[in-house]
Amino acid sequence: MKNPLLLFFVTFIVIISTYLFIFGQKETLEIITNEYLSILALFAIITALIYFKIKLKDYEIIEYLPANNNSLKSVILFFLFFEIIDYFSEDGFIGMIKQWFLYWIMGLIALFLMETINYYKNYKLVKKIKN
Repeated sequence: MKNPLLLFFVTFIVIISTYLFIFGQKETLEIITNEYLSILALFAIITALIYFKIKLKDYEIIEYLPANNNSLKSVILFFLFFEIIDYFSEDGFIGMIKQWFLYWIMGLIALFLMETINYYKNYKLVKKIKN
């Protein structure tokens, strides 16, 4: 997929819609707030990414990390593998569904962390060239 943020946006809508339909508003908010540490980590990574983007706005960015070449099929198979594990370890279907938001947050963390690392390497290179 060309734009992973679009995929994350669509899956967020699907996850929240499913949660509201199955669990209701109160339990949906509880599931989301239970992941506060992951959400805080995501905000910290996004803050660092924004900082590096501002510092490097006048520079050409070199792609140090290779582009994600995972096909949608392999991502879905990977997800289904963990869904099967969650089905048995999290007491069935309901426990399995409750893990979706955690997976979604972890996917965003991985996406933004890779981009932040790339910008950090560019930032180090710019600082080295300036000195």
